Amino acid sequence: DWLRDEGGVEVMQTRAAEKAKILYDAIDSSDGYYQGHAAVEARSHMNITFSLPSPDLDERFAAEAEAAGLDGLRGHRSLGGIRASIYNAFPKEGVVELAGFMRDFADRND
Repeated sequence: DWLRDEGGVEVMQTRAAEKAKILYDAIDSSDGYYQGHAAVEARSHMNITFSLPSPDLDERFAAEAEAAGLDGLRGHRSLGGIRASIYNAFPKEGVVELAGFMRDFADRND
């Protein structure tokens, strides 16, 4: 019912692509500070995964993000890094906030 009320599968697909693009643009424009885990042609619209220059920075990023109210970003326990899960119900505003946090964090820690 919720999916139908939101406009259906086509609308959700468009929204997912728009939200993912915001985060992939933040990764791709970081001059290599953020490294995506997936090949460009295999990127997910739901789980955006990336790493910072070191595991210590991955951890600092996750901790500072959590303190800023951006929860659940720690990556897979064996792969590490960062994972932003932006499923259908996740708001675009949260993605925009995370992208801004990413730019700010890179500026402060580069």
